[in-house]
Amino acid sequence: MARTLGRLITAMVTPFDTAGEVDLERAARLAQALVASRSDGVVVNGTTGESPTLNAGERLALLESVRDALPDHAVVMGTGSYDTAATVALTREAGQRGADAALVVAPYYSKPPQEGLIAHYQAVADVGLPVIIYNIPGRCGVNVSVETQLRLAAHPGIVGTKEAAGDVEQTAAICAGAPPGFRVWSGDDSLTLPFLSVGAYGVVSVVSHVAGDAIRRMVEAFVAGDVHGAMARHHRLMPLFKGLFVSSNPIAVKAALQHIGFDAGGLRLPLVPLDDQRTRTLHTLLDSLGDLVGLSTGQAVQAGRA
Repeated sequence: MARTLGRLITAMVTPFDTAGEVDLERAARLAQALVASRSDGVVVNGTTGESPTLNAGERLALLESVRDALPDHAVVMGTGSYDTAATVALTREAGQRGADAALVVAPYYSKPPQEGLIAHYQAVADVGLPVIIYNIPGRCGVNVSVETQLRLAAHPGIVGTKEAAGDVEQTAAICAGAPPGFRVWSGDDSLTLPFLSVGAYGVVSVVSHVAGDAIRRMVEAFVAGDVHGAMARHHRLMPLFKGLFVSSNPIAVKAALQHIGFDAGGLRLPLVPLDDQRTRTLHTLLDSLGDLVGLSTGQAVQAGRA
């Protein structure tokens, strides 16, 4: 069954138990709660999921657990690395284990030229699992240029891009030049509305862990032509867009989840918890936002709201 890669996808944290091991049961419950809170689906093993610290077995077990928990919703797996052969192999395995698409970060550390990026993404897309480009030069040291992304968009297996370069002009150029059906998702919560205004389709969100319904309503308002309503919702969400990124992601969002009642466990080194002062500030922010903040923690997925 083909599952839709919708407008609101949550880049999901990876829950850990008290021993620091991946908590698969809690991951399944979190995935269900996110969909019940109006995400269309989730990304596992992404930046927010602490992918650099997960081993191959953990990554695939996480995918299988979340896939089983969300039979009717999209599950995207982060499969990218600086090694093309390893990325190809993990992408193939992800497809065999039920992923609907692969989110493939630009190769980091090696800083390949644009022609190398093209060859890398084409090799991964040739596996046959739909590929979403993940352009985040602040982490990777290389920007996947407009020209490169438009060349890659011609590959039938490359279905979209998560743009986290923080550049509205670049995003506008991709949206203007891409073929029909190629989707652009914002990779920065704070830029979702600006990106929608130049043609983006949606967002791969972190803030939706704690404000999924509010982000969904903002996107829906814009799509329906209610620009002022979308703008008002964006303005109300702005403190969260800042407050959940006071430290390296996912440090703050894990602290926020715990505060609103979902314990996703700790972090793996080299990430460390927020200090006491920033924790108190975050708690005050969350408490001040009232009904804007929340996570549906019922066991059953409310399919009618997704």
